Amino acid sequence: MPARPRQIRLEVKGAVFRNDAPLAFIGGLCALESEALLRRVGRSLKETFARLGAGFVLKCSADKANRTSLQGFRGPGYEAGLRILARVAKDLGVACLTDVHEPAQAELAARYADVLQVPAFLCRQTELLLACGRTGKPVNIKKGQFLAPWDMAHAVRKVESTGNRKILLTERGTSFGYGNLVVDMRSLAVMRAFGYPVVFDATHSVQLPGGLGHATGGDRRHIWPLTRAAAAAGVAGVFFEAHPDPDRALSDGPNALALRDVPRFARMARRIDSAAKKEPL
Repeated sequence: MPARPRQIRLEVKGAVFRNDAPLAFIGGLCALESEALLRRVGRSLKETFARLGAGFVLKCSADKANRTSLQGFRGPGYEAGLRILARVAKDLGVACLTDVHEPAQAELAARYADVLQVPAFLCRQTELLLACGRTGKPVNIKKGQFLAPWDMAHAVRKVESTGNRKILLTERGTSFGYGNLVVDMRSLAVMRAFGYPVVFDATHSVQLPGGLGHATGGDRRHIWPLTRAAAAAGVAGVFFEAHPDPDRALSDGPNALALRDVPRFARMARRIDSAAKKEPL
C-alpha cells in the first residue's frame, strides 16, 4: 500500500480544515444583496455551527464578476462590498472569504478578507494565483469545470512558488455536455493526495450553467445526495450558499439551500463525516 501523504492543517480564526479532521464549513450568500441580508444569514449560520461545534467561515462575493448576461446582478462594487463583508464578519466574530478576479484585486481583498478565493473559471490564471499567494492569506482554489483533478497540482505549485502553503482545493463539478455538471467523487481522493485540505462545493455542483438562458439554473434537490457522497469520501470542508428565500435570490437561487434547512443539512454531513473518519481515508 502506498504511503499516505502528510495532511496539512489550515486554521482560520478557529475554523480548522484538515482532511482527516472533523468537517468544517464555508457558507453564506452568493452575492452581496444587502448588508442587512448578509448579517441575517451570517448570524444564523454562526449560531448553527456554534451549536454543532463546527468550524465556520462566512462567504460572500463582494462583486459577482462572472455573470451569464450583462444584466446579471453583481452587488455594490468591489471595495464597497469588501468593506461590508469585513464589517459583518468582524461584528459576528467569524472569518470571511471572498473572490478575487484580477491580480490587481488581490492586495485590496487581503486587507478585508481572511481567505481569498480563485474562481473556478480562473484557476489556470498564473498571475492571479501568484498575486493571491503573495498576500500570505489562505487561498481557496476552485477546480475549473474544464479541468482534471490531477491538473490542479499545477495551480498548487503556482501558489506554493510564492512561499504560501495556506491552500484549500475545492471541487465544484465538471462540465458534462452543454449546460450540465457532474461530480466525480474520485476527484476528492486525487486532490486529497496533494496533502492540502479539500472542500466540496455542495451548491455550485448542482448548477445548470446557462440553464435559464439569461442566467445559470440549477437543481437544489441534488445538494443532499452529493454532499452525503462527498462526506463519505472524505473531505476537510463543505462549501455552500444559503438564502432565506432562494427563489427570490438575486444570484444562484436555483442551486442555493434554504436558510432554514442548513442546520439539518450540516448535522447530516457531520454524522457521515464522523463515521467515515473512524477509518483511515
